[in-house]
Amino acid sequence: MANRILLVDGMALLFRHFYATSIHKQFMRNSSGTPTNAIQGVLRHVYTAIHEINPTHVAICWDMGKVTFRNDMFEGYKQNRPQPPEELIPQFDKVKAITEELGFVNIGIDHYEADDVIGTLAHEYSTSNEVYVITGDRDILQCLNDNVEIWLTKKGFNIYNRYTLDRFKEEYELNPKQLVDVKAFMGDPSDGYPGVKGIGEKTAIKLIRQYDTVESVLDSLHELTPGQRSKIEANIEDLKLSKTLAQIHLHVPISTTPLLERMDYKNHKSLAEILNICENHELKVTHKYLVANFK
Repeated sequence: MANRILLVDGMALLFRHFYATSIHKQFMRNSSGTPTNAIQGVLRHVYTAIHEINPTHVAICWDMGKVTFRNDMFEGYKQNRPQPPEELIPQFDKVKAITEELGFVNIGIDHYEADDVIGTLAHEYSTSNEVYVITGDRDILQCLNDNVEIWLTKKGFNIYNRYTLDRFKEEYELNPKQLVDVKAFMGDPSDGYPGVKGIGEKTAIKLIRQYDTVESVLDSLHELTPGQRSKIEANIEDLKLSKTLAQIHLHVPISTTPLLERMDYKNHKSLAEILNICENHELKVTHKYLVANFK
């Protein structure tokens, strides 16, 4: 493999670390009163992942606003989510400014989610490189292949639920792309799309193991139990819509070759430079963590 590429779901980490510390009101405010708890969590997590994976290239991927192409298809997509807490709002832009100062490439594309950006880059780069993805979103598992590993955040900064293609196949007895069909039946309350009412994960997996796709299930309704058939027939349009919404877009308009050049991490900043930037931004917890773990 030519390169080892690390793709970080920055939005997932930002929310994860905000709520992990805000529950105890630990907002880590700087001298101007601006909270930095989520930012500091992201930085500690990124540097720990870099230490473990030793990538040649790194990018941090972000959502770009609440409205995406999925809202054009379904007005209710993610509209059930509350507004971000007041203490988190100023950290959205500040985390990108600090990570850029640290030499990282931030990438987000209007009208697409971070998942779509990650999926597109993983799909493109994994043809000739190793790709590692750090995220808390299980939907990304649909992007697994022989050269893509997905590390789902689990606890702290270095404990993950790590998935390779082989592990996924063994655990689910499915191919990763079939996760889209499973999600189509299940729906996703957090994203606000319906699926089929009354069909949960266990039944959805069983159906896709047997019939491979949503479309094949619909062609075989006469073979299902009366209960399964009636639930699906009552929600066919929701099922079809949910499959479209669950699928990560793999062709986001990104110029991947010049982007890869910008992602080069071989000449990254020294620890002294990183610590100086942390000090300038009053990121005391991050400074202390990096000194303790990477000096």
